[in-house]
Amino acid sequence: MSNVLSKYDSWLTGHDGPAALVIREHLMPVEGEDGVVFPPTFAGGAGASGGYNIDSFGDDNEDKNVCLIDSVGSQANRIEPIFADPPYAALIPRIVVKAGEKEVNILEAGHRAGDALVRCSELQEELHAAFQAILAGNAQPLAKMAPTSLVFGVWDSRDTQAKLPRLVSSTIRAFNVRAMKRGAVYVPPVDYSKLDVFSEAEKQKAEGNTKSPLAQRGFVHVPATGSHGGVIAKGGIRRDATLSLAALQLLKVGDDADRTLSLRRYALGLALVALTANTSAYLRQGCNLVPNPDKPREFVVVHRDGRRDPAGLSHQDALAFAEVAAEAFGVGESRAVDFDKKKAKADVKK
Repeated sequence: MSNVLSKYDSWLTGHDGPAALVIREHLMPVEGEDGVVFPPTFAGGAGASGGYNIDSFGDDNEDKNVCLIDSVGSQANRIEPIFADPPYAALIPRIVVKAGEKEVNILEAGHRAGDALVRCSELQEELHAAFQAILAGNAQPLAKMAPTSLVFGVWDSRDTQAKLPRLVSSTIRAFNVRAMKRGAVYVPPVDYSKLDVFSEAEKQKAEGNTKSPLAQRGFVHVPATGSHGGVIAKGGIRRDATLSLAALQLLKVGDDADRTLSLRRYALGLALVALTANTSAYLRQGCNLVPNPDKPREFVVVHRDGRRDPAGLSHQDALAFAEVAAEAFGVGESRAVDFDKKKAKADVKK
């Protein structure tokens, strides 16, 4: 056990330890490299039109662009929930907030330990103290309550302003994309004007007008043209994932060297599991991605001087280390607590 526990200690010192672990994984649609992929669409704002997030570089060449397929936040939301199920569930405490008839695991809360749902519960005082401890240079209390908040980052923006950076970040992008359009039309099963639901004149006026109540309720023909039709990634699709060892090396338990080492080992174990996890290939409708067998994955240790060495670490290696590190650190207590409406109302008034 001691050999396994100390296996990665050279990664945990801020003096000469490496800067990061980096995975670069080439992906492709299940249909093939030339398959159509549907990126996420975003609402427009501040004068910008909504749609796909495609950044273009240089008007002289249409190929110079990058399209966001899955953001850092979205990837985190896909990876973090693995800790709710075996064998990963034993690595962390199970914290559930009961709100009415609904139970929400802290892993499902958008802001993790900083989320309003968690803050306005029986955990309020403990969480406040844990975030205050972060400001004082002690991450152990938060690690006992919400350790994945150390891995995926947290910001107590509504209270203490304590903030921890992400240790693990992952993004999927497509390169040199060709954006496509698609069209469709809804055809009602019967002519409702002939059934005297409305007149022929009302039908003619409503058809093609998506804002018409008759169109919105599905009583007339509704064409949809020029809508988003996905992209073809001429330059390929790539997942870039990073475990920032430099950020992990900043975690401390005050001036206690032994407890600091134990905390860093625990956080590293969880982060390694998250980094190497094989998450779902299904991102959304029309976006089902798998590794490209013709382009092997790169997994390297990046040193502070820029050297890059093969990491040589599997997911099973990561899990084995995480289990030993969690046992040595002492996983926090699992609890089910109630959402407090009074606390929420008081929080709103702040």
